[in-house]
Amino acid sequence: MENPRLYGKAPYDVAVVHGGPGAPGEMAPVARELSSSRGILEPLQTEASLAGQVAELKALLEAEGTQPLILIGYSWGAILSFILTAENPGLVNKLIMVCSGVFSDAYVERIKRNRLSRLSERERVRMDELLEIFNDPTTADKDTPFAELGGIIARADAYDPLPHANDVIAFQHGIFEAVWKDAEGLRGDGGLLEMGGRITCPVVAIHGDFDPHPWEGISAPLTEILPDFKLVLLERCGHHPWYEKHARDAFYKVLKKELL
Repeated sequence: MENPRLYGKAPYDVAVVHGGPGAPGEMAPVARELSSSRGILEPLQTEASLAGQVAELKALLEAEGTQPLILIGYSWGAILSFILTAENPGLVNKLIMVCSGVFSDAYVERIKRNRLSRLSERERVRMDELLEIFNDPTTADKDTPFAELGGIIARADAYDPLPHANDVIAFQHGIFEAVWKDAEGLRGDGGLLEMGGRITCPVVAIHGDFDPHPWEGISAPLTEILPDFKLVLLERCGHHPWYEKHARDAFYKVLKKELL
């Protein structure tokens, strides 16, 4: 697997960082859209620990990118990019966080409520069944049910999605479980926000108003600790802005303006 994937022409001074953890490839549509005017890196995360993913991302950016870069992190990738920027301030000159996860445990229950309220009873039952499969140590293949769960969650997360292909190369439950456990611990003990105190570059959060992750869970904590932070809220937009019928054009307009 080519890693990182390259789009457009050098210099490659913009990188898109996928979410998950364990969903490599999902940022490919954004990379293709932006590559008409910029060289874009799409690093793919393969490590099964938070520290490993940070080190891997740093190595990929340094090997192929022109520093300092603009990082565009999506969902989990926004938090990963936040950590990388805090630990390597000279590597990044702007951080763009697209539909980021929240930065405080206080907002986690709202994410669950929002998602469950948008699912049918059948989907809620199936979600519980899939979670039981993940908790069963005798289950040999957890990637297949992980992909199915991703599909259910994607339906809950979307406002009015356009027809689209799934660009995820592979759904990797093992990576998700290991990395997210580390990330939850870092968020829960306040270490994640403490890291933000070392970020001095501009930080822009682009978020959908229908995203189940409350935008307040990004804006409120980060406004307190970042010297140059702003939030752009997209109307009628779920968790994947580039797939949203009503928000896609506005998303790319905002994103391209931030790359100027």
